[in-house]
Amino acid sequence: MTVAQKIRVLLVDDHVMVRQGLRAVLQSYPNIEVVGEAGNGEEAILNAAKLQPTIIIMDLAMPNLDGIGATRLIKTHYPQMAVLGLSVNAQSYQVDAMLKAGAFEVLTKDKAVDELYSAIQRAIAAVQPILILQEQPSASAESAPGVESKEKAADVIPTQEPDI
Repeated sequence: MTVAQKIRVLLVDDHVMVRQGLRAVLQSYPNIEVVGEAGNGEEAILNAAKLQPTIIIMDLAMPNLDGIGATRLIKTHYPQMAVLGLSVNAQSYQVDAMLKAGAFEVLTKDKAVDELYSAIQRAIAAVQPILILQEQPSASAESAPGVESKEKAADVIPTQEPDI
């Protein structure tokens, strides 16, 4: 594959195991480079400035500064960075707040393995479409322990607000 630039990813979640799992999934794609991790929103802002990721995978609920506040500040200063929200069980008002803060989409954590790469592509296409190329994970990712089958249906929280 000849790509001038890889998709640079910053992982932000207060649970180390979640970050490790996401890293393992994303490392299977040759056009993705995980450039850093953060355990809270304050660290996310510092790492966004320092590492200049293409996209940030951001948990909604974290200590010190939540993902909503961090996303709002990051998108204000770095509008070229895409943000994808992740949540275990966000309420609709939290999803709405994350989207209004500038996140492209919010995924549930239990479906992130199945849907994360395509969500990254959608978010990047909206911000930096030149980086999007179809890639398949390496064969080792499909047999890696803890990686779920790609056969499950994606459970993506819609990015559109309901008509009232």
